Order: sequence, then C-alpha cells, then structure tokens
Amino acid sequence: MKVLNVVGARPNFVKMAPLVREMDRRSGQIESLLVHTGQHYDERMAGSFFRDLGLRRPEIDLGIGSGSHTEQVARIMLAFEPVLKSYRPDWLVVVGDVNSTLACALVGARVGVRIAHVEAGLRSGDRSMPEEINRLLTDQLADLLLTPSADADQNLRREGIGPERIVRVGNVMIDSLFEQLAAATHSRIREELKLEPGGYAVLTIHRPVNVDDPSRLAQLLRLCGEIADRLPLVLPLHPRTRERIAQGGAALHPGIRTIEPLPYPDFLRLWSGARLVCTDSGGLQEETSALGIPCLTLRETTERPVTIERGSNRLVGTDRRRVLDAVDAVLAEPWRSGEVSPPTPTIPLWDGRAAGRIVDSLLAHYIV
Repeated sequence: MKVLNVVGARPNFVKMAPLVREMDRRSGQIESLLVHTGQHYDERMAGSFFRDLGLRRPEIDLGIGSGSHTEQVARIMLAFEPVLKSYRPDWLVVVGDVNSTLACALVGARVGVRIAHVEAGLRSGDRSMPEEINRLLTDQLADLLLTPSADADQNLRREGIGPERIVRVGNVMIDSLFEQLAAATHSRIREELKLEPGGYAVLTIHRPVNVDDPSRLAQLLRLCGEIADRLPLVLPLHPRTRERIAQGGAALHPGIRTIEPLPYPDFLRLWSGARLVCTDSGGLQEETSALGIPCLTLRETTERPVTIERGSNRLVGTDRRRVLDAVDAVLAEPWRSGEVSPPTPTIPLWDGRAAGRIVDSLLAHYIV
C-alpha cells in the first residue's frame, strides 16, 4: 500500500511523527512518502521539530513559504499536483486544519486519489476562523475520516457523512506527547530561565483574531500584565505575534518574559511545570488536558469541547473579569506537576496508541 503523508506547519509535525514511524515499522505492508509544503519553513518553526520528534526529513519539500491564506493554498495546490500525479498513492493522508491540509485535499479530490483526514470532525462553530473553513471542506472531500473523540463523530454525522467513512482512532498528538515525556526531563529550560515548578504561568497567543488588530492586541497584553501581577508569565513569541507587537508598539508588562519559540522537548518541559497555561492554541488545549495542567483558552469558541468536558481546559475568552476570575480560581486549587509517566487517560483513546489504530484503519479500507 502506497501512502503519501503531508505536513505543513508545526502542529502537523507533532501529529505526523508517530504515524510515519508506525508506517515505517510496517514497511513490509506499506511504502510511504513524506511531503513538506513549507508553510512553516524556518528552523525555529519547522526544522527543529523534525529532529526533536524523530520525524524523518521529507523526501519532498515544496518550499511554499509565507503568504495570505489564499496565496498559500493556491501555491501549494500548484506545487503539489505534479507530485501527487507522479507518485499516485493509494492513500493521501492529511492532518489537522492548516492551509496545507485543505490545499492538498483539494488536489487529491481533483486527481482522484483517496484521502484520509486525521483529526477529522472538530468544529468550533466559528467560521471567522480560517481553520474552521479548512476543517469543514477537508472533511467533505475525505474518503476516510479519522476522529479523535465522540463529539467529532457526532459533528460529521450531523453534516450528512455516512458512518462507513468515520473511524474513531483517538488523538495522535497525545502519542507524541507521551513519547516525548522522557526526553523532556533532560531539558534545562526551566533552570536557564530560573523558574521554579508551579511558580509561573505560560502564555501563547498567535490567532489572527487576537493579534492582528492593534487595539485588541494591546488590550489583551494589558490583561496578561494583570495575570503577571499574580505570577510570572513566560511568553514564547510566535513570529506573527512578535511582528504585530513591533508594528503596534504595544508595551509589555515587566512580569511578562518573552522568549524565542522553543523546540518541542523544551516547550513540553516548560508548560508541564507551569501553574497554568493561557493560550489561543488548539493543540495545547489537548496536551494540557492529557497531563492535567490547568489551561485557560483565550477564545470564545473551541473545536475541542472534550477538553472542557473531560479535561483541564476552561474557555474564558478575553473578557477581563472572566479571565482574572478563572486565574484566581486556578491559583486557589492544589497544584500538581504534569511531569509524570503517561497517566490513565481521562478521554477515551487518548492513550498514546492512536497511530497504530490509524494505520490499521488505512489497511482495513485499502482497495487494491
């Protein structure tokens, strides 16, 4: 069985690493090719992740680079089509909800290659998010929808997708998380930053809705400054966020400590020792829930409601009172570190073995 796997951005690398390794372990049954679109293209945002996650270097790098959503999708489609026509896989595997996911799925549908979507069925209900459009369209195009949780199955059935196309496999991002726990213990990031476990918070912000409007970004940073009055706040700066802060001239509270984006093991070591995490990321909602670290999601909607229902995530938006009340509630609770061996999952199938179930599903649905 020939499989073409696509990655484009950091969240894709985390999800794809255990999947590619599982395919390599079954090389007698599967031949796989890895294509990197180059959506995240510099060493900090992409290069180190291949090394740290043990993900082999892609056989093909399209080198697309930055651009608007429309520009990226168009350039990826043009560059990817000849690759797909040349390799002619039995399965095109796309993961997540980035522009590369949708662009390659569109090409696959036009060329007539069967598409498997890993992390299918997630919905926020907010179509102002580019990722939501990517999810909706990719799921309509995919032949096999590999879901992480029961709510995703329900979303797909509600949209008219037949049950024969839906397979719940669990969360492959948690496979990478559990695999990296041991490696993270060797990181010295907390010592380098002089941080005591449980004595700081971690902040990540990069969503356009939070950082592209200068007044909204300034307001959010002021709010984060109030959090920093309660405990130190470490902010690994996404390039987009750094650029927007520089453009807007927003002042940072002295309690907010900015650092460069971190390799995966260092970042895991950082947030797993935090008292709480504040984020607008999707993946961090899942990872913090898997280890029981309190997470405050600075958005009005989430495509991962299971992290609220059964995990440690709280949806707080950016309203000052809501956020600060949630921070105070977390600080009033007992703290425990996330630095433990893989815990008993509180969410079904978030057990570190999703990659095996994904490959089993691809083989089971393989048509000669």
